[in-house]
Amino acid sequence: MGGTKILAGILDRDGTVLRHAERESPETEDELVAALDGTIEGLLGDDVSAIGFGVPANLERGTDRVLRATNLQFDDFDLAGHARARFGLPVGIDNDGNATALAEWRLGAGRGLSNVLVLALGTGVGGGLVVDGRLYRGWVEIGHVVVQAGGPPCQGNCHGHGHLEALASGTAADAVARELYGPGADARVLVERARGGDERARARLAEIGNYLGAAIGSLANLFDPELVVVGGGFGEAAGELVLGRAQEAARREALAPADRSLRVVPAELGSEAGLVGAGLVGFEALDGLR
Repeated sequence: MGGTKILAGILDRDGTVLRHAERESPETEDELVAALDGTIEGLLGDDVSAIGFGVPANLERGTDRVLRATNLQFDDFDLAGHARARFGLPVGIDNDGNATALAEWRLGAGRGLSNVLVLALGTGVGGGLVVDGRLYRGWVEIGHVVVQAGGPPCQGNCHGHGHLEALASGTAADAVARELYGPGADARVLVERARGGDERARARLAEIGNYLGAAIGSLANLFDPELVVVGGGFGEAAGELVLGRAQEAARREALAPADRSLRVVPAELGSEAGLVGAGLVGFEALDGLR
């Protein structure tokens, strides 16, 4: 689930997507739950053994109840319990950033490593951490790391200022595009102009990369990741226009030896990383690991 769209599918254990569905994210909680139910019903078959969710929200420890979503109207709801009762299957649920990190660690750019930081730049900024060979199951709201004290207000239901999400998400890039090119422009236009040689667009994407790198450098000083993986719709589209500057900025902020060795690479699973991660969460529920 994301602030813009819902991706769903049937996956096998190696992450292969066998069937696929996509729809826009509704605006109200009731509509969202109905959309999730309808999407699941449209995919269910005799080959489905469990359900996994990746949700852009904080989850209550111990119960996995959805507490609060930033970019959706989705609050204080037991989604896992609802799905178990409705569909009669094991259900796993995790933060969408955690699900993306799980997928990239198990099956993508971070496979075989023990310490990995994953960020997803989309409507917001999600992410997750693998520490000592285990996915950290806390909130990991990387998008709400402060990278500019007193900076612009965050988006959605967040009341903070200067957060990474306000400065380096696809929504932030949409705002930059409108500022430069008018009300009809968006992040896609910004990236296209940059790739076409527009220096204003290139400079603003580099600025986004600097903010991203500042957050990565700070997180590297806390967790010492072997690798930093960046994906999400905007992250994938912007590519090296953002990631190259992000690595430079991260190394500038990181302590030795990460100031020379820290690597920032694109995600391998692309826009389906969150979906694949949700499938892996479903298999954990099936195997009694959640």
